Amino acid sequence: MAFIRLATCLAVAASLGGCMVGPDFKTPEPPATDRYLPDEGGTMNLVSAGIPGGEAQRVVQDLDIPNQWWTVFQSQQLNGLIDRSLKANPDIKSAIAALKVSQYTARAQRATLFPTVGVAGTAAQTQAPTVLSAPTADGNFVFGLFTALLNITYSLDVWGGTRRGIESAEALAESQCFLLEAAYLTLASNVVVAAITEASLRAQVAATQRIIAAQRETLGILQGQAGLGAISGADVATQEAALAQAEATLPPLQKALAQQRNLLATLTGSFTSTALAESFQLNDLKLPPDLPLSLPARLVEQRPDIRAAEANVHSAAAQVGVAVAAQLPQINLSAVVGSQALTLGSLFSAAVGPANTIASAGFMQTLLDGGALQAKKRAAQASLEQAQAQYQSAVLTAFRNVADTLRALEHDAQALKATVAAEQAAATSLTIARRRLDVGDTTYVIVLIAELTYQQALLARIQAQANRLMDTAALFQALGGGWWNRDQPTNPAQRMVCKPPKPATSK
Repeated sequence: MAFIRLATCLAVAASLGGCMVGPDFKTPEPPATDRYLPDEGGTMNLVSAGIPGGEAQRVVQDLDIPNQWWTVFQSQQLNGLIDRSLKANPDIKSAIAALKVSQYTARAQRATLFPTVGVAGTAAQTQAPTVLSAPTADGNFVFGLFTALLNITYSLDVWGGTRRGIESAEALAESQCFLLEAAYLTLASNVVVAAITEASLRAQVAATQRIIAAQRETLGILQGQAGLGAISGADVATQEAALAQAEATLPPLQKALAQQRNLLATLTGSFTSTALAESFQLNDLKLPPDLPLSLPARLVEQRPDIRAAEANVHSAAAQVGVAVAAQLPQINLSAVVGSQALTLGSLFSAAVGPANTIASAGFMQTLLDGGALQAKKRAAQASLEQAQAQYQSAVLTAFRNVADTLRALEHDAQALKATVAAEQAAATSLTIARRRLDVGDTTYVIVLIAELTYQQALLARIQAQANRLMDTAALFQALGGGWWNRDQPTNPAQRMVCKPPKPATSK
């Protein structure tokens, strides 16, 4: 046992005191820019459309993001649906399992830093020929032989290759943690967008049904006038065709609405045969008045996909050290402590005498391998370059996501204001045209044009209203979703390696 303690001490001392070859990972520098758009400056104000669900918004620089960011829409149904999704969605369960795999793999890698101790034993029954002398002291020709061995092996981590391997495994576990956070964010965003889309489709179905009812009413007026001989049958036929066209637009909307309900069921981990209790209306979803906009230097710490890419760079850098260490001499320590006895009970007794101990130390240096180790080192270096390029791509993609969302917020706010004005004007025009048609003061063509104009304006307003809600959700997703503000982790294992962003510096 003294040898075990000595070997362990030597191993730990060698591991802690030895050098570590390969590059030391350094956190990438933050982007050398303080904006997302070339003309960005000051506070963006998003105009009001003058209707519920079209209120004015303003973008606030460096406003922190709540963990449950979807609560800004003030919908209890949406909150409950997302909570159910985060618990039951199989993609989340898969990501949690993948995180556990990476964490246990890192734990197994850390174990290589310590000696390996094993035991072995044999038992044999032997009968010696009687023509020979008895092999045992008591003169028995039939005897049993019991052997017990204790094996201790350790590879000294002189060059830090083992520690670099541990560093790489832990970085991969950290990457998987951020991929789990990305899965949470993506799922919540998908549920929000699906709920908004359902609300939009439901409003479009209701609007189309009202349009169809109005056109049927117009058709009744025309048929009455045709019966009195005031108009020709051609005008009636034209209105019948317009009615048929409006009716033809309803089934595709109903189909899309049904498919959206199926999507929501799937996102919550339910079968499509399960009817969802939640039903969403556009007016039930509120626009938050203040929208956050993180500084670019904060964005790279908040986006889970960027943090995952950064951890992959860390892992790849450590693998270069592993490959370099493999080219250097490998030093191994080993010891075998054994004892033999004729009976199992006396195997460890003092009568057997001191145990046999064999200790050895050796090293191995590869001289010729056809260039395999050198090729592995170059492959590790190329993997590092690949990971660095992927990190840069993730950063650029994140900036584009934020820039696209800011543009969408600005232009869709203006679009909603314009479509609201167009809808109101079209509704007024249609009302006047129908009154004039009812008293015979205008032609049917004027009414038909007014109906088509109102139909297009109404549907455009509904879609524009949904776009503003989806733009808001897209901004929260583009900024990382606020996972760092979670009080209680959704998965207790994930906080073992997930590192929150650095605290914002005071101005």
